[in-house]
Amino acid sequence: MSIKKALWFTAGIIFLGIAFVGIYVPGLPWSTPAVIAAYCFSKSSERMHRWLYNHKLFGPFLTGWTDKRIFPTKFKYFMVVTMCTSLTIMWFTTGNLNAIYWTGAFMAMVVVWGWRYPGSEAVYQQRKAAGKRIAWLK
Repeated sequence: MSIKKALWFTAGIIFLGIAFVGIYVPGLPWSTPAVIAAYCFSKSSERMHRWLYNHKLFGPFLTGWTDKRIFPTKFKYFMVVTMCTSLTIMWFTTGNLNAIYWTGAFMAMVVVWGWRYPGSEAVYQQRKAAGKRIAWLK
């Protein structure tokens, strides 16, 4: 294995670890690290890439995202609840209004980014059949 592949593989393992931790830790996303891990494994290990796409949790999300840019609606709601919980915790623990406003603004941008993608296969097909853009801000 070349050094380049070894570095891609190591990055994939790190991001996969972050994705697994993100499943259980509120406020830490798992979807973005899973996508990055899939990309890293596509550059380094076909075996790990296939394993990730066949994983019971990551596989359906990655397949929907890769093929049709589907961001499941239940994950969108979970994202919003997690962000609101994080802001609430910040409100009661920091007292730093500037940090709360800036964090809230960035979280709002992430929510807008996530909600622009179809939440299911049916919505994807509706947009495609109507000739609309898949991501409505793109």
